[in-house]
Amino acid sequence: MAHFDSSGIRKVFDLAAKMKSPINLSIGQPDFPVPPTVKQAAIDAIHADKNGYSQTQGIGPLREKLLAQTQATFGHADRDLFITSGTSGGLVLAMLALANPGDEVIVFDPFFVMYPSLVKLTGAVLKPIDTYPDFHIDVNKVRDAITPRTKAILFNSPANPTGVSATAAEVRDLAELAAEKNIALVSDEIYRAFQYDEPFVSPAKFNPQTIVIDGFSKGYGMTGWRLGYAHGPTAVIQEMAKLQQYTFVCAPQPFQWAGAAALDVDMTPHINDYRKKRDRLVAGIGDLYELATPGGAFYAFPKAPWGTATEFVAKAIENELLIIPGGIFSARDTHFRISYAAPDAVIDRGIEVLRRLAKR
Repeated sequence: MAHFDSSGIRKVFDLAAKMKSPINLSIGQPDFPVPPTVKQAAIDAIHADKNGYSQTQGIGPLREKLLAQTQATFGHADRDLFITSGTSGGLVLAMLALANPGDEVIVFDPFFVMYPSLVKLTGAVLKPIDTYPDFHIDVNKVRDAITPRTKAILFNSPANPTGVSATAAEVRDLAELAAEKNIALVSDEIYRAFQYDEPFVSPAKFNPQTIVIDGFSKGYGMTGWRLGYAHGPTAVIQEMAKLQQYTFVCAPQPFQWAGAAALDVDMTPHINDYRKKRDRLVAGIGDLYELATPGGAFYAFPKAPWGTATEFVAKAIENELLIIPGGIFSARDTHFRISYAAPDAVIDRGIEVLRRLAKR
């Protein structure tokens, strides 16, 4: 535990609770509600007394729907799937099942805040690959970073915190390199629905050994319901499911029934709305900030126009604007994360403060 500090994002979350009128562009949580039919499915499951443990691998109706989707997308001969307690739960199980102490795990910097702590939890060694300034993947850097101890690559696109989406060529090259070197490729696809400019491409399309971690939290606005899933080669998925028996046990059963209902809901209007929010933010600050245009998720990762990111964010917080310093996600303290998963009026207030601070 001495390796970990409490999440810097949670510290800002706690700060927001104490402010009267914060401009909260800090938390990675959709601002739209869970669809009514999905809420009703959870309520119906509770009233039907579907409140006990489910099978560790998840209820049949949900697994079957997801397996059918997965097979239709990839068609791999060997692909199993089970339901996890959130996407974070799936990531924990994947890394504990794959990595031994002393193994090396490649991550791309900037990275989701959980990744370094998760690697340390397994006793493995973090091998970060710098992706500044455009946050795209150079497969030659990955090849150079691979050693005989490399066990896994953690990949996330669209990415948190940058919002950048890997190109189809980058995804293919990374997938093929992992296959060539027989390295586990763990693809965190929780922002898959939020892909704005190009179609989403999973590395599982090019590498059937890819372990995909996905879930319902972001795409359906149900972050608190802790419902995710993982699919990949049967041998790995069975080990992850076995480990779930002794840790998370199962995902919450009522919300699994809700997840089955969610798969029938078209979330396209919300995704289109978030594309407009992305455009609103980029148009509002793009002339004053160095910014890689985000192609997905609901984040932007501009460079601080002066000082360190920590110093800049401290000044922003003095102006009631809550954003996250990039040092939480990176070895560098140069950028900061904006979450535009917020009402347009809040985004506009944030743009106003950011423009004022840039001209300081």
